[in-house]
Amino acid sequence: MRNPYLLLWLEAPLQSWGFDSKFGRRDTQIFPTKSGVLGLVCSALGASGEQRALLAEFAALSQTAISYVRSKQTSGSVFKQEREPLLRDFHMVGSGYDKHDPWASLLIPKTSEGKPAVGGGSKMTYRYYLQDAAFAVVLEVPDDKSGIIIEALQSPVWDVYLGRKNCVPTDFIYRGIFNSDAAALQQAGSIAMEKQRIEDFRVLHGALDDSEADEVFTINDVPVQFGEDKCYRDRQVSLIYAR
Repeated sequence: MRNPYLLLWLEAPLQSWGFDSKFGRRDTQIFPTKSGVLGLVCSALGASGEQRALLAEFAALSQTAISYVRSKQTSGSVFKQEREPLLRDFHMVGSGYDKHDPWASLLIPKTSEGKPAVGGGSKMTYRYYLQDAAFAVVLEVPDDKSGIIIEALQSPVWDVYLGRKNCVPTDFIYRGIFNSDAAALQQAGSIAMEKQRIEDFRVLHGALDDSEADEVFTINDVPVQFGEDKCYRDRQVSLIYAR
């Protein structure tokens, strides 16, 4: 039996899909990563911990992401607007706490030995966000898991968010189950048209020929293990810009 495909609509003022972040600089990919989408699914399911068995079922399954931007009409023709620039948010972590207060002291970053860090423990971080982004994600799911995932997305156990906890979705995420990714993508186009958005680019699972893709690259976003010691493996994706 063939696996079904779920259509997810991810829209919010801010989104952030980490893929190669360090503590002081939290970057975002320009599209939803597979690890981020499966993290959303696990949150909806209330599935905590490593979840190695569940993630193993998704490892070889496909994920297609389409980015939509707002459209504009000029002289009867429809054009896509430019994507909003990345938002950089400056944070100070561990500043403003009283080191003599036992509770406040716990919130100040320390060395691995528990000693005060150089400079008093305050750390500067830069966090990057996509602004006014909207994506359709077509996620292939194991046939025997589709029912519980759909139910969870419609009535999540824990809060769902688009990459980070401050990225709250502003529209319903689950948009249907389909027998093929082509049928799901067609429905995604209808949703985008209703919202007066137009395709900017799409990211397909796997490597296409150079004649078919604008860019083929490897991304380390296939989760093997969640929990405290997260582990990921690589996959190849193909990026195609809408003309």
